[in-house]
Amino acid sequence: MKNSAALFALAASLFAPFSSATPLVARDSVNPFQGKTLYVDPVYSSQIQGAVATLEAAGNTALAAKAAKVAKVPTFIWISQRADVTSISPNLRAAKAIQKSTGKPQAVQLVVYDLPERDCSAGASAGEYTIDDAGESRYEAYIKAIYSEIERVPDVQVIIVLEPDSIGNIITNLSNPKCAKAAPAYKRGISFAIATLSALPNVAIYIDAAHAGWLGWPGNIGPTATLLGELLANAKAINPNAWVRGVSTDVSNYNGLGNQPQMGYDELVYAQNLAPLLTAAGYPAHFIIDQGRSGVQNYTRTGGDWCNNKYAGFGPRPSTTTPDPIIDAIVWVKPGGQGDGTSDSSALRYDPACGSDSSLIPAPEAGVWFQAYFEQLVTNANPPF
Repeated sequence: MKNSAALFALAASLFAPFSSATPLVARDSVNPFQGKTLYVDPVYSSQIQGAVATLEAAGNTALAAKAAKVAKVPTFIWISQRADVTSISPNLRAAKAIQKSTGKPQAVQLVVYDLPERDCSAGASAGEYTIDDAGESRYEAYIKAIYSEIERVPDVQVIIVLEPDSIGNIITNLSNPKCAKAAPAYKRGISFAIATLSALPNVAIYIDAAHAGWLGWPGNIGPTATLLGELLANAKAINPNAWVRGVSTDVSNYNGLGNQPQMGYDELVYAQNLAPLLTAAGYPAHFIIDQGRSGVQNYTRTGGDWCNNKYAGFGPRPSTTTPDPIIDAIVWVKPGGQGDGTSDSSALRYDPACGSDSSLIPAPEAGVWFQAYFEQLVTNANPPF
């Protein structure tokens, strides 16, 4: 395992151009969503158009008409493997063209999600890199490649959610040997990503902080704030001008936002409880909250109902109108209709949660289009389409 101090010293030397004592600009004081039109992912839109055609062919024209409206909702684009990186600059150029033709500033939303030993406590979304096979250096190359892609189109805002679930795994799952081994690499990787990507003038980063039902409990919330502060401090050791805007929560989950009475499953409560602890830890207390699949809040939640939840529906649309000023935006990070994980127990990436009583089955691999699930989300959408 690499020595952390040596790694940070080496990386700091690589970031000499960004190492002036005076910050480049106080970007962390600006909500990057404000005044922006969010870019619509053409891949997700195309998947929905295919789903609409399937519904129309089956004679379900009423649901098809509702489903067609989902294609206009902006979602995050997941950069979940090295091969996805080259899609970034084409999307940015497309957004730039829209920006030029409409006169309205665009923002492209990305999820950076490829840490070595990713999804260490589950497996449904296990990644391509392992620590024993040069995973850390490969991850750094992946981050540098993302930097290069974004650098090509500097006049379009990019908003990044960084490494979903990694903080949750560090805080709560160190009893799992795979997570215990991965945790130091997670920390180094996240700090390196912050130091690298925040050097770009058009990038705003939100580190993922899991969700209320995972890290919102009294024993977890304090360590979460402390860890986030540590990660930012370590990024600043690499690049003194490193910065983040805040945290993302409820990514790919189903929690409410001020409308969930069940303790532990409301993201507004989580954000309001976490905010002062973040401030004390020297970390910006700004939030974006995924509500893409949070339309239904009238069923009993459990900690293991995260995979293709059979009660879920599309939720509130992306907006900067939020219930608290600490929340920059309601967003759709998870593109609803792309699966959470396979229900095939013989599959390499099978997780028992995906075959549970709370899951819609049969289900495909994570990220693969799941037509029946998409139809469920449209049917249960609140507000409706």
